[in-house]
Amino acid sequence: METGKLPPDLLQELLSDLDIVDPRVLVGPGVGEDCAVVDMGDRLLIAKSDPITFAADKVGWYAVQINANDVACTGGVPRWFLPTVLLPASATTHDVRAIFADISDACRDMGVAIIGGHTEVTDGLPRPIVAGTMLGELDDRSRLVSTGGAQDGDSIIITTGVAIEGAAILAREHAPDLRARGLDTQTLDTAARYLEDPGISILSAARALFQTGAVHSMHDVTEGGLITALREIAAASQLGLVAEAESVPLLPECAAICEALELDPLGLLGSGALIATMAAGDVPRALRALDRIGVSGWEIGQMMDPSDGLWLIDRSGERTLPEFRRDELARYLEERGHSPK
Repeated sequence: METGKLPPDLLQELLSDLDIVDPRVLVGPGVGEDCAVVDMGDRLLIAKSDPITFAADKVGWYAVQINANDVACTGGVPRWFLPTVLLPASATTHDVRAIFADISDACRDMGVAIIGGHTEVTDGLPRPIVAGTMLGELDDRSRLVSTGGAQDGDSIIITTGVAIEGAAILAREHAPDLRARGLDTQTLDTAARYLEDPGISILSAARALFQTGAVHSMHDVTEGGLITALREIAAASQLGLVAEAESVPLLPECAAICEALELDPLGLLGSGALIATMAAGDVPRALRALDRIGVSGWEIGQMMDPSDGLWLIDRSGERTLPEFRRDELARYLEERGHSPK
């Protein structure tokens, strides 16, 4: 099998065999749904679990950010974190301390408590892997947002830009290859700082949109890039959609890196971008809410009846929405004899 997410049809088959015996589970496992939601009476418990497998640098910090992002997409607030840290035999005590410091610093900045986890040295790993479970809560039970909440006719908006995370990893960990392909130091330094500026956290953007009361669905862009995130929204909502490639924001350093490595930015690891759907009439209000916190937003498409299918409009015209069976970063690494896992 190729590295990356399981094929959606296989994942759907596996999930369809699961029995949820607890009626308090409001949102269980499903293609495109990143968080479980459990009814705790006076509030909802939001649960998310995700590993960091592509990045080698700051993996502990990454794990906190990525898991918190998904909790925020439900309208919930991240509260508690449990990291699982798997270390290769070659790891040093310095490596371990750095990972734990990154986890601690990220949680402290978010007001998240570390309440448990697991550590071990594991044979066969080329580098540390951190998997995290983030728990959050939502006080207003009636305002839960899910990936599958998009409605027919909704406008699709996106924040900040695509391929931010992928470009940052490439600039930080594969700079020699990029320099050999003609990229200058300033471009690489700027892209390397993408982790902090504009950043891969979407917490503030998700909170601003949630507070408008207008969003029907929110989903962050991760492995497989914007295209995969759009496909996940469509699958979870059982809808079709059309997206306009020329409306998708792409920062100049992302464009330069993707062009140099012949990568499609629409299929590149994209934490830092948030997708939301809402009624077309609510888009101006949503974009104003983002602008007030210094986040840019763009309208890039529309949800449609499922019979209309999935479409992308680009310079070549209208075509079926492409599919990325693996992230463009994984393809780059494998073609050069590296393993992303």
